[in-house]
Order: sequence, then structure tokens, then C-alpha cells
Amino acid sequence: MTSLASDQAALGALPEWNLADLYPGMDSAEYASDLTRAATDCAAFAEKWRGKLAAAAGAPDASAQLFQAVQDYEAIEDRLGRIMSYAGLIYSGDTTDATRAKFYGDAQEKITNASSDLLFFTLELNRIEDALVEKALNTAPLSHYRPWIEDVRREKPYQLEDRIEQLFHEKSVTGRGAWNRLFDETIASLRFKIDGQELSLEPTLNLMQDKKQETRKAASEALAATLKDNLRSFALITNTLSKDKEISDRWRGFQDIADSRHLSNRVEREVVDALVSAVQDAHPRLSHRYYKLKAKWFGVEQLNHWDRNAPLPNVPTKTYGWDEARDTVLGAYGAFAPKMSDIARRFFDERWIDAPVRPGKAPGAFAHPTVPSAHPYVLVNYQGKPRDVMTLAHELGHGVHQVLAAPNGALMSQTPLTLAETASVFGEMLTFRALLKQTSEKEERRAMLAAKVEDMLNTVVRQIAFYSFERKVHTERRNGELTAEKLCELWMSVQADSLGPAIKLGPGYETFWAYIPHFVHSPFYVYAYAFGDCLVNSLYGVYQNAEAGFVEKYFALLSAGGTKHHSELLAPFGLDARDPGFWQIGLKMIEGLISELEAMEG
Repeated sequence: MTSLASDQAALGALPEWNLADLYPGMDSAEYASDLTRAATDCAAFAEKWRGKLAAAAGAPDASAQLFQAVQDYEAIEDRLGRIMSYAGLIYSGDTTDATRAKFYGDAQEKITNASSDLLFFTLELNRIEDALVEKALNTAPLSHYRPWIEDVRREKPYQLEDRIEQLFHEKSVTGRGAWNRLFDETIASLRFKIDGQELSLEPTLNLMQDKKQETRKAASEALAATLKDNLRSFALITNTLSKDKEISDRWRGFQDIADSRHLSNRVEREVVDALVSAVQDAHPRLSHRYYKLKAKWFGVEQLNHWDRNAPLPNVPTKTYGWDEARDTVLGAYGAFAPKMSDIARRFFDERWIDAPVRPGKAPGAFAHPTVPSAHPYVLVNYQGKPRDVMTLAHELGHGVHQVLAAPNGALMSQTPLTLAETASVFGEMLTFRALLKQTSEKEERRAMLAAKVEDMLNTVVRQIAFYSFERKVHTERRNGELTAEKLCELWMSVQADSLGPAIKLGPGYETFWAYIPHFVHSPFYVYAYAFGDCLVNSLYGVYQNAEAGFVEKYFALLSAGGTKHHSELLAPFGLDARDPGFWQIGLKMIEGLISELEAMEG
């Protein structure tokens, strides 16, 4: 196995982010001052507005009074968000460091305590009569906040009495928040023994894409062995969080186990159900068909599960240095729109990216929007694989989206998850198409097409399988605790159907649910990936048809942030996710790429 040191050297200098744009340091006077001011401002806001919103709504100048209240609230939210963004990013840099863990935990506790004084605001806002709210919203300046207030009022049927809401809020630190932190620190501390080396999760997962089958197998077996040794902990975390969610859902009156996620995503349950059904019906045309083709390339009837994402045989796997990866993504973005490239370039020039793999660093990748008064940051674990370039393109897409949406302010810049993956997946597609255009050699082109199909299957088919797994877990949990063995059984029940008969799910694979962070941090988040991929495939089809004004419409979609429903944002492109046929557009694009691969067999 190639040494990690030499692999890292081939990548060139990898950037680490500069968090000083948020605060100069953990012990800085600026951070301490903001922490103190946050508590003071929250208390002052409560003193000024608690119990007075109904009267303000009935006053002759209701629009102005309520506008002032929301504006004050937004300013506080921006400061609270800055503090927690900084603490979270510091912590993600090394979740095994005791000093960082304490810093994050203390910040979480203090901000939770301070923000308890803000809980009354949305609760009281929702008690105001509809007619009074509508009258005030029809008049400036409050009309500016209409999207946010309408979103808040969608929560009205599920809100509880003030004291219960406060209890839920304050206990989140010792409840869901604590279990999330336990998961993060456990995952970061795990070590996987491969060929005499002890690796963390990210390098281990990376080896499952190695060109050598024995290396992939060794990585898979090491992953399975260590996860198996820790299954009791992961089962306890999963059981506790699932029960915690069931309690909250029951008290709030949500009917379906995923309805709270649908509400926060501003997407109708029937739209998600239609997506899930369309993807599951397409398994034979997509994953089953592709993996049968890939098995043929490897000269076998079935691929072992550790070969599912293996590079194609007899095709050199290119390593992309950091500079080449940067130029590739920026070039693809710039060919679409110079504005998109200009925004993304700032992430490199101004050190908004943390790229190296480090012990204790949070695994995976993310783009954190922080707050509108600052800017986003991107975390990747860059190791030079083609998929790492796509991940960089993906997260920078998020970053561009977050920069464009920021002018909407702290309350309206956040995009619902169903649309949050739009810019990221579109950025990936642009980068893929740019690389494919430069490739004329048949085997290299085949490898690129295959890698893209695999990414799409991982984004669509695999994520819907994840969603199905979560549904089974949360449903079964209502009947009592689930053993680790039962969780493994539920995992395997969805994996076999989604991947198909050409993938052999051998011993050890049953444990792989344990390292997926979305199940812990954001229950039912995963369908947003499939939603975004299918949506982007449809959008890209419109783009390929050279529709006039596409770029302008696309930037308008991204700039809207959380101010518009998905139906309103897609209408200018002639798309409607509520149309049952909508999902077939995106799925057919994946089918088309598989057909292209099959045609290359001749």
C-alpha cells in the first residue's frame, strides 16, 4: 500500500481555513465580548417585547412595530449564529481535542441558555390573529419579512405551551446535542487497522476506491471489524435519538415520522413519496443494470461489496493535485458564468477552505454558511481522487449558493434542504461535463462516465435506500429498543433491493450503517440529495437546450435563499416537482449515461 505521506506530498500544499474572519481566537476579547453581549441582548429583547406582540399587531402602526421587533430578533440571531458557527468549525477541525470539545460544549450551553429568552417570540407571533398579521404584512416595512413570518406560522399547529418549549430547548444540550457530540467524538477516535497502519475513517473509506482489490478488501474488512466492536455504542445512540424524536413528534402532533423534516424543507409529503416510489421503481433500470455491467467489466457474475465503487480495471486512476483541482472547478464554473467562478475563487484566495486530512478532523465534507454578516467556510478531506475533485465542486456549489443568498439576512438566507443541494449538484455536473469534454480516449471516457453514474446512483438510489432504512428504524423503534443485530438486519433489507443481484453483500457489510452521520445529525435529511440530483438533472436538461436567460434565472433561484417555495422557483424553468412525471426526467438522464456505457461495449 502506498504510504500516506507520499500520497499527500503529490497533492501539493493544502489550505487550512482562516477562522479569524469570525473571531481572532478561542480566547479572544472579541469572542468573550460577543458571548456576554448575546446573553444581554436576549434578555433585553425579552424585556422589551415579551407579552406585547399582540398589542403591537393591533396598533395603527402595526407594520412598523412588528418590523422593528423582527429586525431586532434577526440581529440577535446573526450574533448567536456567528458564535456557534465559530465554535462548531473550531470543533470540527479536531473533534478529539479536549480543549476544542470543551470550548464547543461551553458555547453550546451558554447560547442555549441565552436564547431561551427568545423562545417566546415566534410562539407569541403565532398567537396573533391571522387577519391582523395579514394586514400588517400587506404594508411596508413588515412586508419585507413576509416569507419568514409565513414559514413561522406553518409551525403553529405543532407548537406547544411556552414552558414546555423552553424545557425542550434547554434540555437539548443534554439530550440530542449531547448524543450528536458523542457520535462525532466516537467516530473521530476510531482507528482501522490496515497493513500495519492505523487509519481514521476518511483514509479508510478512501482505500475502498483503491485500484488494488486486496487493498479495497482490507479496508472494507477493517471498517467492518472496528464498527462491529463499537456497535453497542452506535445502537444506543440510534435508539436514544430515535426515541427522542418520537417523543417530540408525539407531543407536537406530527402524524408521520418524517413530517417534521418535510415541514422544515417546505415540501409536501406526497412529493417526497412520489420521489421515493419513482426511484424504487427504477432500480432495475438503474442500479441493477449498471452493476451487472460493471461486474461484466471485472469478469465476474457478482461484485463484492468492496468493489462497488472500485475504479475500472486497466484504467489508470489519475491523482489531481490541489492546484489542478482548483483550476478544474473554477474553469468549469467560469465557462458557465464568470460570476460563479469569481465567487468560488474567493474561497481559495481568502482561505475559506480546510482541505487536509488530519487525525480527529470531522470526516466527510460540508459547506457551512455561518451568518450573512460573515461568509461560508468549506471543509473537505482532500486526497486527490477524481471523486475528491467532484466533492470540491459540490461543496463550492453550496458555498456560492450561500454567498448569493446571504443578502436575504439571517432569517431568510437559509435554503430548505430540498433546494439546498441544487447549486452543489449543478456545480458537480458542470465540472464533470468539462472534464468529459477534454477526454477523447475511449477507456478514460468510459471510466469517467462510470464514475459519474456511480456518483448519481450513490446520490439518488443509495440515499433513498438510506431514507427507507431510517423509516424502518424509526417505525420499529416505536415498539421498543432495537438491538444492534436488528439494526443490521434492517440495513441489509434495503441494501439488497437497492443495489441488486450483481452486488454480493458479504459478511461485515451489515455494520456499515453505523458510520453514516446524517442518521444522527439530521434524521430524514438524506432524501434531499436525491431530490436535488433529480432536480438538477432536469435543470441541466433545460440548460443544454440553450434556453434564453437560463443563467439569469439560475442566479435568481440561488439568490432567493429561503424566500420562495420550490414550486415558485422552478416555474420559470417550466418545471414542477409536484408533477408525477417530474422525477422521470432526472432518472432518464442517469439511464442515458448507462446506455452510453453499454453502447461502448460494441
